[in-house]
Amino acid sequence: MNVKTHFTILLVCLVLFSCGKEADPPRKPNILFAISDDASFPHKGAYGTDWVHTPNFDRVAKEGLLFMKAFTPNAKCAPSRSIILTGRNSWQLEEAANHVPFFPEKFKSFMEVLAAEGYHAGFTGKGWAPGNPGEINGKRRELTGKRYSNKTLSPPTSKINKNDYSSNFIDFLEDREGEQPFFFWYGCTEPHRAYEFQSGVNMGGKSLDDIDRVPAFWPDVDSVRHDMLDYAYEIEHFDHHLGNMIATLEERGELENTIIVITSDNGMPFPKAKGNAYLYSHHLPLAIMWPAGIKNPGRVIEDYISFIDFAPTFLELAEIDPEEAEMPEIEGKSFTDIFYTAEEGRINTDRNAVIIGQERHDVGRPNDVGYPIRGIITDEYIYLHNFENERWPAGNPQTGYLNTDGSPTKTVVLNSRREEGMRHFWVGSFGKRPQEELYLVPEDRECIQNLALHAEHQERKDNLKRLLFEELRRQKDPRMFGQGHVFDEYPYAQSDMRNFFERYMQGEKLEPGWVNPTDFEPDFR
Repeated sequence: MNVKTHFTILLVCLVLFSCGKEADPPRKPNILFAISDDASFPHKGAYGTDWVHTPNFDRVAKEGLLFMKAFTPNAKCAPSRSIILTGRNSWQLEEAANHVPFFPEKFKSFMEVLAAEGYHAGFTGKGWAPGNPGEINGKRRELTGKRYSNKTLSPPTSKINKNDYSSNFIDFLEDREGEQPFFFWYGCTEPHRAYEFQSGVNMGGKSLDDIDRVPAFWPDVDSVRHDMLDYAYEIEHFDHHLGNMIATLEERGELENTIIVITSDNGMPFPKAKGNAYLYSHHLPLAIMWPAGIKNPGRVIEDYISFIDFAPTFLELAEIDPEEAEMPEIEGKSFTDIFYTAEEGRINTDRNAVIIGQERHDVGRPNDVGYPIRGIITDEYIYLHNFENERWPAGNPQTGYLNTDGSPTKTVVLNSRREEGMRHFWVGSFGKRPQEELYLVPEDRECIQNLALHAEHQERKDNLKRLLFEELRRQKDPRMFGQGHVFDEYPYAQSDMRNFFERYMQGEKLEPGWVNPTDFEPDFR
């Protein structure tokens, strides 16, 4: 046998041997979930907003997917985050429907499941909050994994968090075991209130003329424009740390198999936005990038994505069956099909609407009651049903309309009630509402003209209400069965928040830190 023949036989044997071995299983993807605190659609550069600069969000959109119709079902921090973590709508979450709740033991978060199934899971900044996550076996629950918060910095303004988010991400990666897949929750506390007034101009190099238009439900005055630019500057802080995290992934060779998801928990902390049920409240930015998995990147997606869809999507990507993991039934649906197609626009024609709603948010009404709403959003309309419309939607005037954070814009809108020709601004943000609201989305994104009583829209309004209530009954919403009062009876997790209205009206000195002293109107008539 010559050398050449011997070498050929050896090569064939090696090939056959290698074919007989099992191939290494593909690595499960890492996931970086970047969620800002209180930012509305379309306030990112990729959406065409010029007065906020978000090069890292824009990069993810360009190299991945840009979603045009992403919505939270509940536009307040704790309930929105509860929805993300469980894949269930807030009316399916018992006391976790409310703001500052006790989180029910029966509901697992998908991050708890990921950690139990071998993922390295952690967060920095704001995870699930505010509220009490409870304990399991005497240990405080980690609904968003282990906290990483040791690294701090000198923030660019006095109101921005000292958390060095991107350095804490590095600490998280250093704790990882080998090539263990990871899920990191980057919970930036910006652009949550408060802001350093005029920081957008003084620190961010912005100009009042950068604002192309002020929403029609606020007066167009300099203090409102400054407030909007200060909000933009804090969004840019979020984007800056996101860019650092992406750079870290590139340096470590991890970017290819890391899914980067960027969104916000609810809308901007301004009147008629956060804590309400309009488009500026619920419609949120969303971009997703995954070099190893997303086909034909750079696509723009028109499917309606609800926050209930995140949990089943992440669990599917991690190859985890939520039923086997003993999670209560998930209402959301995975949208991984969007990743694997080359199409853009509306991929799945069934994703043509979202359901929204709220129960109790912040304190300030008699007997600690909430302002219950349910609604449905389609391409054409937003229909809202206000169940207890005799109540004040943003909280009572006497106790400062506490469901709207204090701000220069809030002050301007509150003062408009006393100015001739300006009262409509106050009515739109703080006045009592009719039981039904209907807005034509393409023509009235700012939800100014209520069409609920217009004869030509009655059939569509009635159809939307019927569809909404049928779906809510299927989801076993207590509101549909005369049991909605249960949401008002769950206690706030913070005892000092309970019976706020009664205590304040009896003269107890109470100073909630998230509103201005001038927001209180004790002599309101």
